[in-house]
Amino acid sequence: MSSHHIVRDDQEPALIIANGAACSTELMGQLLEWSPLVVVLDSAIERVLPLNIKVDVLLGDFDRNFDAHAYKEHQYPIEIIHTPDQEKTDLEKAFIYLIERGIPAVNVIWATGKRADHTLNNLTTIIRYREQLKIVLLDDHSKIFLLPNHFQKWYTANTPISLVPIGNVSGITTENLYYPLKNETLTIGHRNGTSNHVSQDGLVTITHNSGHLLMMECFD
Repeated sequence: MSSHHIVRDDQEPALIIANGAACSTELMGQLLEWSPLVVVLDSAIERVLPLNIKVDVLLGDFDRNFDAHAYKEHQYPIEIIHTPDQEKTDLEKAFIYLIERGIPAVNVIWATGKRADHTLNNLTTIIRYREQLKIVLLDDHSKIFLLPNHFQKWYTANTPISLVPIGNVSGITTENLYYPLKNETLTIGHRNGTSNHVSQDGLVTITHNSGHLLMMECFD
């Protein structure tokens, strides 16, 4: 996976390490290369500490006899943020924390795999914060983000691309995908745009009129 898969804006995106399946050390290394703000969710800290990376913020509800403050000795300085609100997931709380700090973009790893309910929830949660935060979920197989109404990016031929509607997405038109869409509607559970791929080296253009459309760039 080459580094052009990773968001680079004026301000380096923060990095959230969630509590799903771990990613490769290569991917994590790429994301840590520019020393972003690193936020670890709850008990994932137990899996992160042995990796010897600098953690800036530990955030979660810390139930199950979890002693967050024990980590202050391992990681100094670390900010411990206790967020007991049961209405929101730790990932949502982390998004809100970054928005409040004025950080414009975030990469999220360890947010897929393991429990399917958590994976689905993490994928759909990004909708709620799309206006305030540019969110990209990455694992060893894919890069996932919400498409703006007009999207254009250069890809190499045969790059696997899936378009996944969250709910109903209308007026989708694509250029340079093997299975083109022309002013069409995708609806989750009925008609998805999965398992498409780029026709030839060059710009791919995807536009849609309304709804939330997830782009998945796949690497395997």
